[in-house]
Amino acid sequence: MDLEEFAALRAEFAVRGWHRKATGAVIAELLFSFAVCITGYVMFLACESQLWAWLGMAISTYGMLGVVTNTHTSTHNGTSDKKWVNDLLSYLGYPLFANLSLSYWRNAHITIHHAAPNVMGIDDDHDFMPWFVTTEAEMKKASGPARFYYRHVQKYFFPVILWIHVFLRQKSSWVYLTKALLDPARRRRAHWYDLLAMSLYWVAWVGVPSLFVPFSDALLASMVRIAFLGYPLFAVLAPAHYPHEAGCVRRGEWPKDFLALQTCTTINFRTGLLGGFVCSGLQYQIEHHLFPNYSHVYYKRMSPHVRAFCERMGYPYRTMGWGEALLKIFAIFARPKPVAPDLETLHDELQGRAPATAEESAA
Repeated sequence: MDLEEFAALRAEFAVRGWHRKATGAVIAELLFSFAVCITGYVMFLACESQLWAWLGMAISTYGMLGVVTNTHTSTHNGTSDKKWVNDLLSYLGYPLFANLSLSYWRNAHITIHHAAPNVMGIDDDHDFMPWFVTTEAEMKKASGPARFYYRHVQKYFFPVILWIHVFLRQKSSWVYLTKALLDPARRRRAHWYDLLAMSLYWVAWVGVPSLFVPFSDALLASMVRIAFLGYPLFAVLAPAHYPHEAGCVRRGEWPKDFLALQTCTTINFRTGLLGGFVCSGLQYQIEHHLFPNYSHVYYKRMSPHVRAFCERMGYPYRTMGWGEALLKIFAIFARPKPVAPDLETLHDELQGRAPATAEESAA
């Protein structure tokens, strides 16, 4: 019944034309973010005034964040009906702009995360071990000095070290891509394209600037831009799944319910005009998880209909202010999240119902 209602909702969106790719609008946003990124980066490299140089880096970071979030739509084939267009823009936004392997991203984010968001033991987005714990289960396993650190220190240390966020993703990218290229059974043409784009990153962000500034300055600038990206990228990606309200569930053989899983583990957050633009629809994470291959420019219009659907069918639909969501992200490092034993229990808890007993479930 629920899936029939969901199919009806999808059909309604098709009637409204929201299933069509908004190619022109998405690419227009991308070009603007690209121009902002490059303009700010030139300011950083060229301005002798430290004030103007760092202002340029801030401007460039805003544009770079926009490029990454915009091309996230392309990684889901949501920009164009033509696969080569989506692939080209995806290579631009991930390997070439951020030195993140597209193959790695598609595996970790699309294949794993979207299929099993916040399912512990499958989706590793919450896994910061051994440096940080985010769930009660991880905390219970710790003892001695480690337990003291997790309980009293990590909540202060995590915000300080967050600038390495993208560097760690880059490391994981290179490890994943290298293993794929070295394994004939896994190796595909896409991996070679990925390697080419990952290599061109260094040409674009170090080689070309070094024609105008010393090589050491160009290399340092490329590292500074990635460090600057760490905080805002985390601020866009994390609010949807990290707060306590975005439930976690233990890996297991419990009945799979696509709609319950996506809505119980995901929340939306509100942004202003500038924040909304640079998020490229990622503030509407519930809509994105239910309709991942839709162009993000439709999510705002889809939101009231998705909310009404969830309320009618008994699924959670939560929205927070961006600032509130960010504070609640860091709260999990002070008070780690519980992990539900199965999806039905998590759904009942979020809906304010007592979990069903074994007898009730069997009935």
